[in-house]
Amino acid sequence: MNNPGTPTFDQLRIFLAIVDTGGFAAAGRRLNRAVSVISYGIANLEAQLGLPLFDREGTKKPQLTVAGRALLAEVRSIADGIDGLRAKVKGLLDGLEAEVNLAVDVMLPADRLGKVLRAFAWEFPTVQLRLHAEALGSIVAMVLDRTAVVGISGPLSAGVAGIEGIAAGSVPMVPVAAPDHPLGRMTEIAPGAAREHVQLVLSDRSHFTEGRDFSVVSPKTWRLADLSAKHALLREGVGWGNMPLPMIEGDLVSGTLVRLAMPDQPGGTYRFSGIWRRDTPPGPAASWLLDQFVALARDDRELDGMGDV
Repeated sequence: MNNPGTPTFDQLRIFLAIVDTGGFAAAGRRLNRAVSVISYGIANLEAQLGLPLFDREGTKKPQLTVAGRALLAEVRSIADGIDGLRAKVKGLLDGLEAEVNLAVDVMLPADRLGKVLRAFAWEFPTVQLRLHAEALGSIVAMVLDRTAVVGISGPLSAGVAGIEGIAAGSVPMVPVAAPDHPLGRMTEIAPGAAREHVQLVLSDRSHFTEGRDFSVVSPKTWRLADLSAKHALLREGVGWGNMPLPMIEGDLVSGTLVRLAMPDQPGGTYRFSGIWRRDTPPGPAASWLLDQFVALARDDRELDGMGDV
């Protein structure tokens, strides 16, 4: 049985340089090495593996052998892995986080979240991200208990001891129902009429605001822990409820939901804040995330006649 030796990373770099530049002399120029050093490195690599990697006969340019072509992808993978390792170590030495835990409010528009995280992946390829999507007080709770280092929270973070924050935009919340719901069929809704119908309410899964109600006006409620489930039940006509306008704009256009013109419950502005623990300032990558959310929030427009939720 043949047991190949273990090549050095330097030998693998020389191999790739020859492949990429097309010759020993060009590889030497790229690596700032003498041609004799390049030839010696490849000879040692072939001896370690017990395989010829280049065919040097009858051509000005060294050609990969069948074995060389078979090993090329593996060598590139190893080199990429080493480069990634070096980048991560450099980031750690420079103070860059190895991982960022981010908690975001489910009311945050999905396209905004996607845009920021796509840019984050490009800007910080060595930093792992853990994303938590939660509702109401759960964002603050996760930052307080250090499950998340930063969060994009709704208005419940205001004034919480130990929490620092920065304004990060807003989203309009509007009351909606299915077109065949009793409220959806009304062209004029009398004050107090919403109390006669089931209101779908997003519940808080954290202990931070457990037992508190927000924008609940009907004594008849269904409580759900998931915003997507609330959206689906609204479309089925199970009840009425407030939803972030960007999430249901398509429904309003298609007619699967209608906006309710309730004089006593017109909806409101749901404000976001980027938050972190006062005693644990975010690192470079987490700070960059917060800056991006704040920058995109400058384009937010509030609807006339709406107060804060």
